Amino acid sequence: MAADPTVPALDGVLTAAQVARTADSIVTMQEASGAVPWTPGGHTDVWNHVEAAMALVATGRHEAADRAFDWAFALQRADGSWPLKVEQGVVTDASGDSNATAYVAVGVWHHWLVRGDRGFVQRAWPHVRRGLDWVVSRQLPFGGVAWSQEWADGHPAQVNQEALLAGSSSIHHALGAGLALATLVGDPQPEWEIAAGRLAHAVRHHPDRFLDKSTFSMDWYYPVLGGPVRGAAAEALLASRWDDFVVPGLGIRCVDTNPWVTGAETAELVMALEALGDHQRALRLLADVQHLREDDGRYWTGWVFGDDVHWPVEHTTYTAAAMVLAVDALSDTTPGAGIMRGEPLTVLPELGLECGCDAGVDRWSGHGVAGVPTDPA
Repeated sequence: MAADPTVPALDGVLTAAQVARTADSIVTMQEASGAVPWTPGGHTDVWNHVEAAMALVATGRHEAADRAFDWAFALQRADGSWPLKVEQGVVTDASGDSNATAYVAVGVWHHWLVRGDRGFVQRAWPHVRRGLDWVVSRQLPFGGVAWSQEWADGHPAQVNQEALLAGSSSIHHALGAGLALATLVGDPQPEWEIAAGRLAHAVRHHPDRFLDKSTFSMDWYYPVLGGPVRGAAAEALLASRWDDFVVPGLGIRCVDTNPWVTGAETAELVMALEALGDHQRALRLLADVQHLREDDGRYWTGWVFGDDVHWPVEHTTYTAAAMVLAVDALSDTTPGAGIMRGEPLTVLPELGLECGCDAGVDRWSGHGVAGVPTDPA
């Protein structure tokens, strides 16, 4: 049987048939409602759910992808946010997560790039607009975005006045996608441009103002993956902790202190490297982590080296989705392959700053990206 040219494939790493089996493994774990949980019977969060929907779009599983988006749109609350966790239709953590709420815009923009369905965009736009309005309203004075808002008695409650570096970097990407959608539908959102510029400045110049999660690899590479840090600064940032996180032949650690490599983080670093044009290292890393793959297309979450065991003992949809999107990024198969490179989004200027620093002088940051010159190019 001839390979499907519309399904991403990568010579020497994964064939189109193998990627198709991975996409089908996501469909198999999708609930009747359209929700894509982490594992069968487990919880669903909107960020990873949307990532799974993007993988389904990239592989032509359009009916399953549409059901996934419909589920997400129906779950959105009146204030624009999405609850943090849902288990088989029941909200088990009602807190509003800013990164998850923002990421819907990335999924909708990716859907447009791949399918060009203007009717879908028009239907999705009110959800994107309300979601990003909610996110922007939770931006903190230094430019980072508060990571969550608690709920009590069915109503929004306390906003946690702390920001996550990885989450805010991802929100920067989502604001770019939202602005592209705003242009597409003819509904400009200048306040999002200001928020995105302030957010980029915070990530580049004030990483010390975010919660200290520097033991996690996500805090290391997400400023690159989300787009605030690119060019020479991004190359220096990745070099600064490469040996802390990358385990040759296996992938990357989730946490720098633990002998545990994880598939989703490795695939995301692959996409960050590809965004910088570092194709060979990206290709090698993606090939290295295929030891987590099962013949039926599923992926183990991670591997504890030394003990030589898979942990947790589970196959996760978000790991499978990240692998599909990484293959697409490296192979340039679909029109959405450049989604993590920021294509064709506009570089957003640093606007509306309230931190008081001189961005032209303060080109060095502390925690998380110590000693790395920032470079918005």
